Amino acid sequence: MAHIQSAVSDLFEAFRSGEGVDLVRESVRIVLQELIESEASAVIGADRYERTPERVTERNGVRWRELMTKAGTVEVGIPKLRKGSFFPSVLEPRRRIDQALYAVVMEAWVNGVSTRAVDDLIQALGGTGISKSEVSRICAALDEEVGKFRTRRLDAIEYPYVFLDATYLHVRDDRLVTSKAVVVATAVTADGRREILGLDVGDSEDEVFWRGFLTALKGRGLRGVRLVISDQHAGLVAAIRRCFQGAGHQRCRVHYARNLLALVPKAQMDMVAAVFRTIFAQPDPESMSTTWDQVRDQLAARLPKIAPHMDDAKAEVLAFNTFPRVHWRKIWSTNPLERLNKEIKRRARVVGIFPNEASVIRLVGMILADTNDEWVTDERRYLSEGSMALLYPDRDNEPIAAITDGEA
Repeated sequence: MAHIQSAVSDLFEAFRSGEGVDLVRESVRIVLQELIESEASAVIGADRYERTPERVTERNGVRWRELMTKAGTVEVGIPKLRKGSFFPSVLEPRRRIDQALYAVVMEAWVNGVSTRAVDDLIQALGGTGISKSEVSRICAALDEEVGKFRTRRLDAIEYPYVFLDATYLHVRDDRLVTSKAVVVATAVTADGRREILGLDVGDSEDEVFWRGFLTALKGRGLRGVRLVISDQHAGLVAAIRRCFQGAGHQRCRVHYARNLLALVPKAQMDMVAAVFRTIFAQPDPESMSTTWDQVRDQLAARLPKIAPHMDDAKAEVLAFNTFPRVHWRKIWSTNPLERLNKEIKRRARVVGIFPNEASVIRLVGMILADTNDEWVTDERRYLSEGSMALLYPDRDNEPIAAITDGEA
């Protein structure tokens, strides 16, 4: 009992001398670090420097991460593993996204842009008020991290499949609220992993903007592109043809189906959609091409304007079928990128109107950086290493497992 009273007295004395905040912050850091180390040992099957029969992997250094707490910002070390990945359950996997969201909303608030229940949001994110200088400090740190992510080199590996798409967010520009395009590029690497290549913000999706974005990616070392998957926006398609000469262009089959149904009376939409899907159920390029022509003739007999529409689109909508069959479902649409855009929209909905383009890049950049970290450390590849070897038959590859039609 005397020991406890002594400890309490020491704590009160630390607060009187102004050292109490540092003491609490360090205590929080120590507790968090111990929890992380304990969980890591359970995953590994052994403590640090311990050898046991249950060990399934080994530690391979540590990555440092800043964490915002009620006691202030603390830095903890997350063990890296030689096999597999580890992220402690006591931490939020997307905490730095919350920090970016916090900074963006506060920047808007400080500048009088957003007034919608900002106090509740700040409290939910762990804040109690912030000064302009603190906003600037947080934003500068985040912008530096996003800048490194956006400008990193891409020449370490080839990217045979590249996905391009855009979403629109509201941004205040010279006191006017405008809708601006946020463009994102993702890719599949030569070893089958997904990666986010870059992002940018522009007034519109015209050819000049897209060409500048794609040229910047190539300037960072993007190479080995075999197929670019996107919608049929005129500016984007023109930029792809200019920047990726020799690569194929896959027009997203989902986007095309919507465009096709726009030509069809509502009563016949279900029938047309069902008939159109039969094209993609075919087992090889030849039968797929034949079925496309049959569907075209069948629909044109009832709706003549469909014929030229399908004739113009055939080559680009079926571009995927010249690649390995096990890849078809993963490369015939931009659906994977659409899911990423939904996450961007979900986070951006809290902000409503961004105060400037820099704040858009800050928040979206953090979302993409965290997502990219998850992708590159995921044990499961987007496309199997064995199926990716089919793209490079002339290269010397190590023996790989047999590939079946169901494997991707």
